[in-house]
Amino acid sequence: MINTLRHQQTLPEPIRWILGIAFTFFIALLGYFLAMVPGFKLTGQLASAILIAIAYRQVAGYPEWLRKGITFSSKKLLRFAIILYGMKLNVSMILQDGLPILLLGAVVIAFALLSSIWLSKVMNANKSITLLLGAGTGICGAAAIAAVAPIVEAKEEDTAIGVGIIALFGTIFSIGYTILRPFLPLTSSEYGVWSGISLHEVAHVALAAAPGGETALAMGLLAKLGRVFLLVPVCFLFMYLMKRKNKGTQQKVAFPWFLVGFVIMSLAGTFLLGPIIPFSDSAMNVVTEITTWCLTAAMVGLGLSVSLKDLKNKALKPMAIITIVSITLSLCTFFIVKWFY
Repeated sequence: MINTLRHQQTLPEPIRWILGIAFTFFIALLGYFLAMVPGFKLTGQLASAILIAIAYRQVAGYPEWLRKGITFSSKKLLRFAIILYGMKLNVSMILQDGLPILLLGAVVIAFALLSSIWLSKVMNANKSITLLLGAGTGICGAAAIAAVAPIVEAKEEDTAIGVGIIALFGTIFSIGYTILRPFLPLTSSEYGVWSGISLHEVAHVALAAAPGGETALAMGLLAKLGRVFLLVPVCFLFMYLMKRKNKGTQQKVAFPWFLVGFVIMSLAGTFLLGPIIPFSDSAMNVVTEITTWCLTAAMVGLGLSVSLKDLKNKALKPMAIITIVSITLSLCTFFIVKWFY
């Protein structure tokens, strides 16, 4: 074992860097296969890969000789995935047809963040994890957590825990929505808006809204994309608050250039790809697959930093808070959509 470790350390650094990246994609691949297993299918590739990464860390420890490649995945690939994620956002559709839903989305985000922050103080919960969960609940799940985390200087372990929790809760709630749908006094359009305005991830919205028909799915995705649209201003708000917090100290808040890329790709996907530059649906599907794999590999890198010894003390209260916030959000938006939409 010692000789093996010595041999690993003697490998050229570029090789170890490449192997570290490859290692995160290998676990992402295992997550892809695990997501096909009954019981894990609804949790998806992302959550499954994080579970494998966390389990590996507890059994085998952190693979230090691969650290630089793993760190590259958890930081650089993460930002690249967020930039590509912008191509899913149709700015024109939101501005033309979704302004009322956009306003409702702003209310949802404000409620999720403010209530999470307030409850974290009341319950003396881990502030970093709770803040990330509030962002994930209010905006767009793992992508929002990944975008907000570097701005608020969250630890990698807290980011991974937040992503895992949000994936779990989003799956539970989306399944609950599909079970309740036949008994709810909502039209297909209303049900779609309710799903899109209250569920955590885009995938969760699609899972919950699809049984309601094409109208429900279209309205659900429109409502969800409205919340994704607000990711950028929310991130810049956090950057402003962090600058105020660090005022008078030597610590500086790095400018989130990846958000500029997110905006550029959103505009390109809306006004260039298709209208001017030929870009088929199959090509967009390829981009979506690349985004998913890069985001999953990045989450694996974060998952490898999670120590279960600290998880109990750090995650239980944030989980209780996100349960309260998610249930309250679902109930309030249900009545808003039913009475005012």
